[in-house]
Amino acid sequence: MELQNMGSVSGDNEAQNSSASSTRKRGGWITFPFVAATLTGLMLCGWGWLTNLIVYLIEEFNVKNIEATQISNVVHGCLNMIPIVGAILADSYLGSFCVVSITSFCSLLGMILLSLTASMASLRPQHCETGSSFCQAASKVQLAVLYAAITLASIGLGVIRFTLATLGANQFDEPKDQVMFIDWFFFTFYAACVISSIAIVYIEDNISWVLGFGLCAAFNLIGLIIFLSGTRFYQHDKPQGSPFTSIARVIVAAIRKRNVLLSTKPEDYHHGNNKAVASMPERSFRFFNRAALKTEGDTYSDGSIAKQRRLCTVQQVEDLKTLIRIFPVWSSSIFVATPIAAQSSMIVLQALATDSHLGSNFKIPAGSVMVVVLITTSIFIALLDRFLIPAWQKLTGRSLTPLERIGIGHVFNILSMVVSALVEAKRLKIAHDHHLQQQQGSIVPMSVLWLFPQLVLVGIGEALHFPGNVSFYYREFPVSLKSTATAMMSIIIGIGFYASTILVDLIRNLTNWLPDDINKGRLDNFFWTLVVLGLLNFGYYLICAKFYKYQNVEKEYV
Repeated sequence: MELQNMGSVSGDNEAQNSSASSTRKRGGWITFPFVAATLTGLMLCGWGWLTNLIVYLIEEFNVKNIEATQISNVVHGCLNMIPIVGAILADSYLGSFCVVSITSFCSLLGMILLSLTASMASLRPQHCETGSSFCQAASKVQLAVLYAAITLASIGLGVIRFTLATLGANQFDEPKDQVMFIDWFFFTFYAACVISSIAIVYIEDNISWVLGFGLCAAFNLIGLIIFLSGTRFYQHDKPQGSPFTSIARVIVAAIRKRNVLLSTKPEDYHHGNNKAVASMPERSFRFFNRAALKTEGDTYSDGSIAKQRRLCTVQQVEDLKTLIRIFPVWSSSIFVATPIAAQSSMIVLQALATDSHLGSNFKIPAGSVMVVVLITTSIFIALLDRFLIPAWQKLTGRSLTPLERIGIGHVFNILSMVVSALVEAKRLKIAHDHHLQQQQGSIVPMSVLWLFPQLVLVGIGEALHFPGNVSFYYREFPVSLKSTATAMMSIIIGIGFYASTILVDLIRNLTNWLPDDINKGRLDNFFWTLVVLGLLNFGYYLICAKFYKYQNVEKEYV
């Protein structure tokens, strides 16, 4: 009898092991080549058109310089705001695989349209010579096709970056594998962006826009095909509902119960299925505690919620409070992104107005200048990880906290604006000395290499505050909002680009610093304005950081 039982148990274990082995065939490192190749193809495509967008608008669609930078700022803003939409769709309705597939196809359609605008003369205005004051503007139909192409391509590029990262990380069960995947994911991302910003932009500027955009479309198609070919290896995630729904429910429930008196008894609050939650909500932001307070008719006899819009769990209430506490620190990072957004647009105009030759034969494309930031960021992240942070730990006996890292990033960001103002002042002086301000679209006899130091400082600052912010949000955000935490930097960057657009419009309306020909303006004063605003924002950040109390980081870093 015992042997029979042992045989039965052994058989059951084998069946379970076989079942587990069968279900575990999906996911793991076998999926990484597909994800990495997909990311490479889509980023070669996306950065190929995005980096050179300002130049394309100016040279092929006769858009005025400052207006082209404003369009670029809006596009960048959309690129960094739309990932939240993709995250909600992936979490709530479609799953990451479907979202990546659909948005990759949208990107492909956008690149086909953009290629048509470059290849068909009827889809763009007549070419205008540099410096000419009689340029034909694009027609409504031409602009409609152009903006449709940019919109579709932006949807793909914006959503794919973060949703593909989520899909890739979901292929692993072990945290160490997830961390390793993220490291290699961003390495692949930066490498593809650098290659695209140099090679494809060079083709667009020196061979033809048609070939450049055609290559972008081809890389997009290849990336999509590779992604779909790995379908049978992926571990597909199931939509679990948007985390924003519970946040909204807490606010609605608290407002509906605004006249209800709070109780001091733990049993009067709803804890849901999680009995390990603290017995009482925290006293901070007590107004929202009403959302978890049980009143007549809120629950059924078995304890489940009867009215979803009137009752939430204590954990959901505390999650909302955590977001409120983080918000001041988060808001201070918006103005870190604003000057970077402004500089990324203005640097192209500066590159177009300076001598971009290296030797007699090679000319640096204006759209490729920002690649200095990408290269510097990737190098400095490696230096921080391998040398600088370990050295800090030896000197101080503790690690650099996320807020300290973000603060140092603020400083480098301000320094980059100072250098930008000084370099632009030098460029304008040379332009005035050669009387170039009277010549429309003239090139100042000053090497484009003068623009590199400010970009290096931006790259160092980004290597500090970008990972610092991601680390801070990931550790401090509620468990239910971990996926949203990694997208918070994207929102900051998006708002930064919109804020930059508003700031440029405001300065153009109040001053004459930003004419269409920057040789006639005072772009250096614009940069000094960013320095002043950066210093004020840094003071605001220091106040927020001083009063912020870590929820989860303190034990790990202090």
